[in-house]
Amino acid sequence: MSLRFRLNLLVTMLSLAFLLAAGIVLVRDTRDSIRERVEAAMRVTVQLLDTVIVSSAMNPSLGPTHYVLQDFLKSLGYVRSSRIELYDYSNTPLYISPESTFKSEIEPPKWFVKLVSPKVETVTRRVRYGILIISSSAEGSVREAWSGFLQLIVMGSGFFVLLNLLVYGLLSHALRPVQQILRAINQIEQGDLATRLPKFPLPEFDRIGASLNQMALSLDAERQLEQNRQLTQLIQQHIEDERRSLARELHDELGQYVTAIKTFAVAIVNKTRDKTPDIAANAQTIVAAANHIYDGMHNIIRQLRPAAMDNMGLVETLRDMVAGYQAQHADLNIQLQVSGQFDPLGENVNINLYRIVQEAINNAIKHAHAQSINVHIVSAPDGLQLTIADDGVGMQPELVDQTQHFGLLGMRERVQALQGQFKIVSEPGAGRGTTLDIRLPLQAA
Repeated sequence: MSLRFRLNLLVTMLSLAFLLAAGIVLVRDTRDSIRERVEAAMRVTVQLLDTVIVSSAMNPSLGPTHYVLQDFLKSLGYVRSSRIELYDYSNTPLYISPESTFKSEIEPPKWFVKLVSPKVETVTRRVRYGILIISSSAEGSVREAWSGFLQLIVMGSGFFVLLNLLVYGLLSHALRPVQQILRAINQIEQGDLATRLPKFPLPEFDRIGASLNQMALSLDAERQLEQNRQLTQLIQQHIEDERRSLARELHDELGQYVTAIKTFAVAIVNKTRDKTPDIAANAQTIVAAANHIYDGMHNIIRQLRPAAMDNMGLVETLRDMVAGYQAQHADLNIQLQVSGQFDPLGENVNINLYRIVQEAINNAIKHAHAQSINVHIVSAPDGLQLTIADDGVGMQPELVDQTQHFGLLGMRERVQALQGQFKIVSEPGAGRGTTLDIRLPLQAA
């Protein structure tokens, strides 16, 4: 059932209720009017006939009263709203007033007659040699009332039809934007977020259209953001795959070559130590260089792909990373606090958390000149919370040129790809350093 039909039905029902109420009031007023008219006519008729009776009694020369009344009534003829009957002493009718001919062509329905007809009143006067009966009669008044009532019914019906046609036309015109809005909602529901509604003359529909346009714009932006998150996650996954592959190639290929070089150099040292000390010294230099290359290569491999991640999990890998930083920077105090269960997080979350902590520590060392760094990871029933706080010089995130410095942008994108929240709290010059507050929902974890 459409809105237009419902509104039109509502107007129709209200119109019918109004017409019904008006009809009830009109019938009640008509009944009261007819009753007052009949009662007034009845009183006048009774007073008139009483005067004739008294005059006849006071003037016996006029003849018997019932004959005087008979002659008077014949000359009087029809009396409106009254029925007069005159009988002699043997109940023989001497006179019966004629029926009303007023609007005799109109025959009101019985229900209307029953509703508006007043109670019949009868007055009896006994005269010498006869009896006079006067009864109220509302037939003429009822026919007259029905004639007017019928005209009102015709006018009311015409007004009712005209009103409904007018309301239907107005509703059709006023509710025309509803179809456009419904089509737009259907298109948006099907994924067409480029749908926009025009301005509407009615302010209510215009506000609905503006809100729907804003909603479509927000949904489009959210969809693009979600696509960007998925793309970022895919890129990061490919980067991690390339890092894993590169780390494996360095370990398998370059590691073998470095090991071979070191083995050959050690053999040369063993063979030439006594005979040619110079050659042995050079070979020993090659061994030292090979060891240095091997250690540097392992550091690069650790940066590319932490081997402990696959074997010991996230927490132990973070501890290993913190220990590595602590060994490289003896004057730096790095604290790692872990609370909760981290086993079922998954490869994607593990590597992203590791990279975030890695990037945050690098930034604190290189840019914030921090002396103390506190890393706190909490796994709660509602998700993960990672807090990284340092005592460095602080910064203003809005002033950081992220086209040149990708650390903050990379961390934010990693968090957004996991449907999380990324917040930076920092006050330059306040001595409070910088705090990164990162929250990941359960579905990400």
